[in-house]
Amino acid sequence: MLGLLLLQVLASCLWLGQSEVVDSFDSCPQFFYAAIPPNDALNPNSPAWICQHFNHSYHYATLYDKEKRIPVYSAYKYEPGSGTRRDFWFVEPQLINPGYSKDMATETYIENNYHITLQQIGQNQAVTQDYQNLQGLDRGQLCPFDHQSGDNSKMATFTLTNIVPQNSILHGGAWKEYEYKTMGQNTQGCKTTYVITGAVPGNTYISNNRVNLPSHIWSAACCLGAEEPTKAWGAIAENDMNEVTVYSLRELEEKLSKLYSGKTVTLFDDDCPRD
Repeated sequence: MLGLLLLQVLASCLWLGQSEVVDSFDSCPQFFYAAIPPNDALNPNSPAWICQHFNHSYHYATLYDKEKRIPVYSAYKYEPGSGTRRDFWFVEPQLINPGYSKDMATETYIENNYHITLQQIGQNQAVTQDYQNLQGLDRGQLCPFDHQSGDNSKMATFTLTNIVPQNSILHGGAWKEYEYKTMGQNTQGCKTTYVITGAVPGNTYISNNRVNLPSHIWSAACCLGAEEPTKAWGAIAENDMNEVTVYSLRELEEKLSKLYSGKTVTLFDDDCPRD
């Protein structure tokens, strides 16, 4: 009888732990306009909803594909500012075990603290060695370091659940210009700008077929002048071309709908202007 009670308690604890990362964005709705995330059209077969947590606070939200080991999208508020850059990378402990800490951590810390192997860490997510010795590819952050403000928020972008393999020329060229120049121009007069940046899965993989190589990188933004949305826009790039096309929000959603096998994609609440 005591053994059965202990099993019930353990099951309850595991279920409570799961609610933090894999069920929904209920812990971090503030990163979506009107607390409404994109519809289910983008959901992968093996999803994880991650409220990216570092140093006692949430910094952005990520829908992660555990099977393809890339994020589907990251959602955040555009708040560029000063802060320190870091050259090491975190992973997500709760993708290993829902009972582990919700704070992102380094692989070495997890190996030592939980006494598990790197292979176990990488079962449902990319690890550092997946991105070593890349040829013509960079670590492309969906929630960019430069769109955050303060040491903690900037540091939180350096997690492997926030990056995809991105064409090096695109990453340092047209996409970088969009992140810096276009976003800076388009957000003039915006009190708050909500951003969702994602990647369309491709047909090829890197790192011994562990990590998907996206076919496209895309981004969408909804700008609030005071309390209500005043404008919105989108952008998309093929991941083997150094060219970014800026669209209306409607045009981007229609483009993504075609890329996702005809499923109707809705990125923002209806109040965000489509045209």
